[in-house]
Amino acid sequence: MDTQQNTALTRALAEVPGPLPTSGVIHITLPHTDRFTVVGNHLAQHPDLSCTAVGLAVRIQSLPQGTEVSIKALTARCQEGERRIAAALRELEGHGYLQRFRHRLPGQKVITRTVFCNQPAALLRPRSQAPVAAVPVSVPVPASVPVPVTAHPPAQTQAQPQAHAPEPDSEPGSQPEPEPAPTPPFVPLVPPPTAPKPPRPPLPQPGTLTPELDRAATALLSDLRRHAPEFTLSEGDIHHLAPAVASWLERDAHPDTIRRTLTDDLPRPLRHPVKLLKHRLTALLPPPLPGACDLAAPTRPRVVVTPFQTCDDCDRAFRSPDPGHCRDCRETREHRGEGVRVAA
Repeated sequence: MDTQQNTALTRALAEVPGPLPTSGVIHITLPHTDRFTVVGNHLAQHPDLSCTAVGLAVRIQSLPQGTEVSIKALTARCQEGERRIAAALRELEGHGYLQRFRHRLPGQKVITRTVFCNQPAALLRPRSQAPVAAVPVSVPVPASVPVPVTAHPPAQTQAQPQAHAPEPDSEPGSQPEPEPAPTPPFVPLVPPPTAPKPPRPPLPQPGTLTPELDRAATALLSDLRRHAPEFTLSEGDIHHLAPAVASWLERDAHPDTIRRTLTDDLPRPLRHPVKLLKHRLTALLPPPLPGACDLAAPTRPRVVVTPFQTCDDCDRAFRSPDPGHCRDCRETREHRGEGVRVAA
């Protein structure tokens, strides 16, 4: 059996065109006739993707349309666990190969749609700059073998001038149809793993850290382990978190309310209790209580109503702060040259 394999390998090596390299890999390329998937080198040789992500992308690309590619479905097909598959999917999503979004069906059911693009860089280019698809070659040629250039142009190039000739049914002065609008570029919804993360907000600090506030905050943090054993904090952690708890107490938050906010609805398992306390003390900080002046009913602005007056000449009613003549009578008196009594 070993002799047959070595003989077949030797015969295959003899058919490799060109001189064999002295080191490195030697490719024996046999043409596929069925059950094959075309994978670009931009994915197979991606410098930022892990081998697990590349292999998972090839697996997803080889699956037929409509196959479920959730984390649990891929775990059942592959030997990797859910964590490695979830991390690989996030890598592919960050580099634009994969996109997941929620879709609501007519029956008010929400499902997750997964879209896989085998060449996301091509979506960023306009359609006019997209490379023209070449004629597929049945036998792949190694990179080390030079490809001869034919002296005669292909038939497609010779027929190209005839494609621009006007059709018999079209009029000579007719305008060409406008080109369709370019497809919007593909924008990944998830930032790449190498994107800088925003800085975390600082812990809240009280206006004045009095000894009473510091003592009450330290006692509250030390007492958390009685209610939740996960929060058995060290002295350094308590000293670091005490000002944040003091800011809650300074805003008249009850100690029981602070304790419930910090210990209720914990994730399981809780791996980083100090980080969870920092997040809740910062993100759930209540505002200061309003004062008596803030709770008072707002006073409405005073509306000044101009009273009605009666014209001295025509007894017509008009609005004016002082009695006098209406507008028509004033214009008539000005036309006659008589004195006009105008309200101030």
